[in-house]
Parts: sequence; structure tokens; C-alpha cells
Amino acid sequence: MNILRALDDPKVFAPFFRGSSWQVWRVFLAALFGLPLTSEQLAAYTKHTGRTTAPTKPLHEAWLVCGRRSGKSFILALIAVFLACFRDWRPLLGPGEVATIMIIARDRRQGRVIKRFITGLLRETPMLRQVIEGETQETIELRNNVSIEIHTASFRSTRGYTIIAALLDEVAYWPVDEHSSEPDSEIINAIKPGMATIPGAMLLCASSPHARKGALWTAYRKHHGVDDDPVLVWRAPTNEMNPTVPQSFIDTHMADDPARAAAEYLAEFRSDLEAFVQREVVESCTGGYIELAPAANTRYNGFVDAAGGSGGDSFAAAISHREGDRIIIDCVRERRPPFSPSAVIEELVPLLRSYRISRVVGDRWAGGFPPEQFQQHHIKYETCVKVKSDLYVDLLPVLNSGRIMLPRHPRLTAQLISLERTTVRGSGHDRIDHPRDQHDDLANAVAGAAMLAKKPSYDSEYLGWSDTPSEVLTTGRRDFLGMRFIS
Repeated sequence: MNILRALDDPKVFAPFFRGSSWQVWRVFLAALFGLPLTSEQLAAYTKHTGRTTAPTKPLHEAWLVCGRRSGKSFILALIAVFLACFRDWRPLLGPGEVATIMIIARDRRQGRVIKRFITGLLRETPMLRQVIEGETQETIELRNNVSIEIHTASFRSTRGYTIIAALLDEVAYWPVDEHSSEPDSEIINAIKPGMATIPGAMLLCASSPHARKGALWTAYRKHHGVDDDPVLVWRAPTNEMNPTVPQSFIDTHMADDPARAAAEYLAEFRSDLEAFVQREVVESCTGGYIELAPAANTRYNGFVDAAGGSGGDSFAAAISHREGDRIIIDCVRERRPPFSPSAVIEELVPLLRSYRISRVVGDRWAGGFPPEQFQQHHIKYETCVKVKSDLYVDLLPVLNSGRIMLPRHPRLTAQLISLERTTVRGSGHDRIDHPRDQHDDLANAVAGAAMLAKKPSYDSEYLGWSDTPSEVLTTGRRDFLGMRFIS
């Protein structure tokens, strides 16, 4: 049985694919599995792949660049169930070996979207339900030596498996920098060896597009529109793959934010995004220390980026001082969720006091919760009048000119170089922020601390103070290389 026959069989997948809204997806599936196309289907294939000749045999790698709500996650689930249940992989396995279908996403919560579709297809199909041997929140064990598992996007945890299919979800929003802890290219490179000895294994990557960088953009540039290429790239807007999405819904989003909506619903890579700062610049500003000890006769500043502890954001803090015309970031601290905000503040208080800091600055958050908590420890919390994006705008010339020294902290480096610059529609102003589904808590704290170090005394715009007399700031200046390092 091929996959299109399974779609038409009332005992298999036909109940889930009624109506004409799945017609274009049928063309994709036919192309992926090397099935014949009609002249009408070939026209749709050419439109979405840029190719003129259709594959005559199954492909082993495909990239879906499709708008949101287009049905791509459900199609990945369908392919996974078909490969798991309608092919016998056991002759290719050694004693005790298991054929694995990996669902890989930025986090396990996102990976459960595809897994729920897979579970639904298996359990709602009587002839397939009996194949299930066991199920947990993150795995489905089948009786034919196939395991379907959720994995996070990591080149470490995906190694060592025998993989018959890897389903990579929303890959455009994975980290793309080659020096980040888990770059998308390294994750994909770690997966492919697990398929090397398995004929018919498939690497399937799906995402709505984002910036013109990373593995999805690279695959699109390299393989889209290239006939006889073994890697298939299929690009299509939302309503062409899923006509049930109202055009009025898409039009509303296009009116609100054309650049974002064009990426999310028209499957167009964004041309309005560019890197905020280059890695080489950040690395040139990074010192050989992790944390600097407090020094006498030095005015220090503290900036915090508070968080609630139950979401994805960290609670971050940074301490800075000024050395002539250079800004020194002495210390950064981060507590990643889950955590108690009040407990984090209690941990920060001794650190702030060691640097003789009695006032900190931070953003407007949680209806005044941070000020109350800091005040209990006799530390004043003031709200920064500048928004985060403006702090980054101020930070850039300091980075580019080398007038700032940063601690050696891989997460801080990764966050700074992942920041994106976007031109705000209508105003013409630039907005700098982290990519979707990523974070910039440390970068924000450092940008705020750098801003405070620019001013030697209180300024109503920058909200920076010092309990140290201003004349002390001009005495006892030390050469930076003579600072005490803490390893």
C-alpha cells in the first residue's frame, strides 16, 4: 500500500482527509514518495518547488517552507504513522535494536503537537490501534520494534539512535549561529548518520520562514527550483495548502504587520531583519574573566531584568562601572526558571551590597513587585525610562568602538549576537529584540548596566545614581589589565 492509497482507504486515513482542502498536500506526498503525478498535479508541483520534472522514486530529505496553519504538522504526523506501520524495518535492525522516529522541536512542549497528531491517527484507526504497545507523555512504543519519541533540539541527545524518520518542527526558529550551544546545522548533522544504514529513512523539516539565515534559508537557496535534486524544498502560503483559513484573517494580519504576516502566512523569508551585532565584535569586547571582584574607590551600577519564574524568561542582573572612557561589566547573574522571584532577590542582595550598590534600575514589571521586594532589603528599585530596544541602540556604538569589556559568558554572547534589528512600519525607527521563541534577559541586563555606567552621576534620563562622592570617581584609577580576576 502506498501513502495515497492509505489516504483513500476508509479503514485507514480516509476519515481524516475528507474534502478537497487536502488536494495540494496530496501532490506533495506523491512527489515525496515518487508516485506518478497528473498534469494538473504537476502544475501544482512546479508552482511550489520551482522544478519542471517530478521525482520518479522516493526522496529521503524534504523541507516544507509553509505558512502557519497550513497543516504541515499534521502531514508530518501522517508520514510518521505511515512509515511506522506500513513498512517492516525489522530486517534492517540488529538484535535488540529499535527503529526510532524522532520528533524534534525547540522544546518538548512544542514537540507534543506532532505527537498528539500521531497518537490521534493511531488510536482513531482501529487497524492501527492494536500496533500500540505502550505510550508515555513523550514516547509511543509499537509492537514492530518502532519507537516514536519527542526530542529537544540538541546535537548531543539525538546521537546513537537508528532513525527511520526525523521530523524537525519550526526549524526556522532554532538557534542558527555556529558558535551557539545548539546550532541548527549541528543538530541536523548529528541526525543524518543515524539514517545512513536505513534505506528509505526520511529527514523532514517543516517551518514557517523567518530571517534569511539558518538551515531553512540555506536549504531553500540551495535546493529550491533545482531539477533532479535529491533534496525537495516545497514553499507555499497558508491558504494554498489549507483553503479553510479565511483570507480575511490573513488580510487583517497583513494590515497590522506586513513583514511578519508575509513570513507567517505567505511563506516569504523576511528581508527586513538583520543582525544587530556581529560575533567578531562581541568576542573582541569579551575579557578573560568570569567575574571581577569589587574594588575600592569605584562606583558600581546595578541593572536587573526581573521575571516571574514560571514562564520562559530568566531573572537576570548585571553590575557595571566605568574606567575612564571604557565601560566594564563586572558581573552577570542569571536564574533560569522555575524559581521564586523573592528568593532570587534575596540571593542578589549580598552581591549588590558587596559592590556597595544601594539602588538598582530595571524595567516596568509585575505591577511594582520588584520595588517592594528590593525595598524590604533596603535597596531602592527605580524604573528605567528607556525601553529595551533603545538600550540596545545605545549599546551598539559602545560595542563597535570596543569601549566596553564583557565577562566570558557563553549565554550572554549567544544572546547578543542573536538580536535582530527590524524597521518599525510607519515610524521608520529601528527595533532591536530577540528572535521569536528565544530570550535576551542577560543581554538586556548588560545593556541597562552599560547605560548606567555612561553617566558619572544622577541623570533623569538614565536613572543612574551613586552613593560615592563624585570626586572619588576621578581618583584611584587602575589600569584594566591590573584588575583582579575571579575564575
